[in-house]
Amino acid sequence: MSEVVQQQRDVRRARYAVAAVFAVHGGVTGSFATRVPWIQDHASVSAGQLGLALAFPAIGASLAMPLASRITHTFGARTAMRGLISLWTLALALPSLAPNLYTLCLALFVYGATAGMADVAMNALGVEVENRLGKSIMSGLHGMWSAGALVGSAAGTLAAHLGSDARLHHALAAAVLTALGLIACQWVLDLRPTEDEEPPPRFALPPRSALLIGAVGFCAVFAEGAALDWSAVYLRDRLDSSAGLAAASTTGFMLTMAIARIAGDAVVNRFGSVRTVRAGGVLAALGGLLVVVANHPVVAMTGFALMGLGIAVVVPLCFAAAGRSGPNPSQAIAGVATITYTSGLVAPSAIGGLAQATSLVVSFGLVTVLACGLAVFAGVLRTGDRDRPKVSRPDAAVPGPRS
Repeated sequence: MSEVVQQQRDVRRARYAVAAVFAVHGGVTGSFATRVPWIQDHASVSAGQLGLALAFPAIGASLAMPLASRITHTFGARTAMRGLISLWTLALALPSLAPNLYTLCLALFVYGATAGMADVAMNALGVEVENRLGKSIMSGLHGMWSAGALVGSAAGTLAAHLGSDARLHHALAAAVLTALGLIACQWVLDLRPTEDEEPPPRFALPPRSALLIGAVGFCAVFAEGAALDWSAVYLRDRLDSSAGLAAASTTGFMLTMAIARIAGDAVVNRFGSVRTVRAGGVLAALGGLLVVVANHPVVAMTGFALMGLGIAVVVPLCFAAAGRSGPNPSQAIAGVATITYTSGLVAPSAIGGLAQATSLVVSFGLVTVLACGLAVFAGVLRTGDRDRPKVSRPDAAVPGPRS
């Protein structure tokens, strides 16, 4: 009995540890995003060149993520997580050092590659902890990522306001975040492959089990990218809003997403992932419809907030479903992550291209249609008995780490 209690304590401790890793990962993103203007000036690149450079993180992530499962298999989950989160936090310092477009693209490629591999490793650990606890935690973990991003962006905003050099700011932030990541990794699960387990391929296409799940994630991330990059432009150009009000629409969208993710696990544990995503799809579609028909900024802002509320938990649930969809959770998660990162890469430019050819109203009509797809295809997230996770009982056996 004491052994079971100790195992339960270890799993609960691992939950908090992986939550801290998620927050550190988000802190890097928030720290970088606030200093992009400084980086642009330092590298002496135009807006168009900056747009090109900012495509390289997604390219690097998409190419490198399939490597994460092989690294985890070779070194074990805890050691791999230590190395990958450290590479990601240290990569924060690279973009601000770039003196021109070519070096900036290279720095952002490395930045994205390390981000993607760490992303896959920490989501795989999160899925394993969720399975051992017997209840949903993935939404809350992604909520911690959002919280870390908000803290990182707040620190970056302060640094920018004080006029600090981004090279110094990012070097200090990288050092602090690396230390925090290494401390947190001491208590993540130390998963290791069994002796007869075949190593995953170094590079592999997403497994079939991940394709439909990834398609649901694609719809959610497309809507997220469209709202993040175009909500302020929509209010300014379509509804003649002030710059401050336009910016507030983006902030409101991010805030509803963060709140929904932190609170989402309780909803998933009560209603299951399929019902939650279906309801979220309805909310997101309603929000998109409000944006399309809006003739006043408040209506559009309400629409964007509903979109954030509706899509917030979709990607965490897609990762959780992928981790339960086949014999190799890391490979399936890497497949879903590759699809969703691709969606994040194409969404802003697709919205802009369609708006150029037609209008922003038509662009967000497409977003609304994709949000409807969440409600229609949510059933692919059903993974047997785990669609509605069962809360583990105090006397339930908890499996130990694989050895």
